[in-house]
Parts: sequence; C-alpha cells; structure tokens
Amino acid sequence: MRSGTKIDGTEKRPRGRPRAYEPETALRQAAEAFWKTGYSGTSLDDISAATGMNRPSLRAAFGDKHDIYVKALHDYWARKFEAMHKALASGGTLAETLMKVYDAALSIYFSGDDQVLGCFVVGTAITEAPGDAEIQRIAADGFRKLDGDFEARFKLARTRGELKPDADPKALALLASATMHSLAVRARAGSPRTELRKLAQKAVSVMCG
Repeated sequence: MRSGTKIDGTEKRPRGRPRAYEPETALRQAAEAFWKTGYSGTSLDDISAATGMNRPSLRAAFGDKHDIYVKALHDYWARKFEAMHKALASGGTLAETLMKVYDAALSIYFSGDDQVLGCFVVGTAITEAPGDAEIQRIAADGFRKLDGDFEARFKLARTRGELKPDADPKALALLASATMHSLAVRARAGSPRTELRKLAQKAVSVMCG
C-alpha cells in the first residue's frame, strides 16, 4: 500500500507542515530583529517572533543564533554592494556618482518601519567583532571591499581628468568610506535624513576638489 493512502483509498495528509515561509524573507526579518537590538540583545524568541517560525524550524532552516546572524551579515553586505555597484555604474560625473552611492546608503539606513536603523554592520557587528573572529573577519572584508570599490572609481575619475593628476585615489577612497560610516552613525543617533544628505554633499565637494 502506498504511503499516505488510507485503506479506503482516500489520501491521508502527510505528516509535518510544509514550509510556510520564504527563506530570504525570514532571514531579513531575523536581521531586522538583530538590527534593532543588537546581537547580544536579541534572543531566539525575538527572532522567532519576528519570523513567525518556532525554534526547531529556525534551527532546521538557518542553524543556531550565531549562524542566523552570520547569514544575515553576509546578506546585508550583498545587498549593500548591489546598491553601491548600481550607483557606481549609473554614469555621470564623479560628484553625481558619489551622491548616488550616498543616497543609496541613506535609503538603507532609513529603511526601518518604526525606527532609523543605520548600518547593520556598524550598528551590530562592530560591538561583537572584538570577541568573535568570524564576525570580525566578515566586517573587515566588507570594509576592504568598500574601500576598493571607491578607490576604483577615483582612479577612473583621475584617468578621465575629473581629478588632478596627483590625486591619491586610495586616500580619497578612505575618506569616502569614512563619510559613509559617519552617515550611518549619525542616522542611528537621530540626525535627519536631509541633514545627512547635506553632510554628504559637503564631503563630496571636498573629495572632488
């Protein structure tokens, strides 16, 4: 007799519940829980409430709390760099391109429904990094990539004559990254988006000479 079929020939409902969630959606719901209260301040019960998944389902889908956080951290970097690369490839002058990058970042920082979240990495990973080698490595790798992407754009700008021949793309890239970090911290601290955009514009004017 085929499994799942009753003697009278009618179909019996298979044991277990089918997945009622989208992994990507659930992971981002978990990330928002971490984003609001930090890694240490977020419990598995908080993640369960945010995703609508019980603990066994969470473990089966993502692993333990640390696993969930690491996956969320990787996902955040992927989304941030996707937005950044789109802005960098949009064309326009160096100043226009940099502002598109900062506008994309601000859209992420102000994406929370009920509070300003800032940067997921700056807001959650930095506090855990000193005591967690894996989180530290993921954060550091992301920052190096951020610096590298900015540096490549400044090198292109120098080649095109948008910057002086003696301009230092590496130094400008570090300044561009530092501006992004500053926007993230100030957003989390309560600075209005309009004020932060003006700050970005001033930084861009300095970087572009």
